[in-house]
Amino acid sequence: MTGNKKIISTNKKGYHDYFVEETVECGIVLVGTEVKSLRQGGVNLKDSYAQIKGGEMFICGMHISPYEHGNIFNRDPVRDRKLLLHKKEISRLLGYVKQKGLTLIPLEVYLSGSRVKVLLGVARGKKNYDKRADMAEKETAREIDRRLKGAFAE
Repeated sequence: MTGNKKIISTNKKGYHDYFVEETVECGIVLVGTEVKSLRQGGVNLKDSYAQIKGGEMFICGMHISPYEHGNIFNRDPVRDRKLLLHKKEISRLLGYVKQKGLTLIPLEVYLSGSRVKVLLGVARGKKNYDKRADMAEKETAREIDRRLKGAFAE
């Protein structure tokens, strides 16, 4: 299926707190009111993570706001949701998670055609000095851009 990719939400904190070593695209099992809420942008990935339970992958802590017109059909906003992956992919990711310091975090939620997809990242946690170094790099890049822009404007 080749559809347009429309990003609904990005986990900026995940990119800030982790080194992303590999990414995997997977589907997610949702009910109708959750999909409607997602299309309106009512999702928060801030403290969410993925884990493997009983040979299946689940996303935990992802908050999908209740759909305002859904009344009795709305589900718990932070319930665990099943991710759709092949058995080989799950076992490969399980091997990564067993290694020291690696975890699975959702990086993006997006629409691919009419389907909701999640981009999972195999990530290693950053230390404080790593975060400071990244911020210093960004600041110097911004400063260079400012000066170059000023030089060309004159």
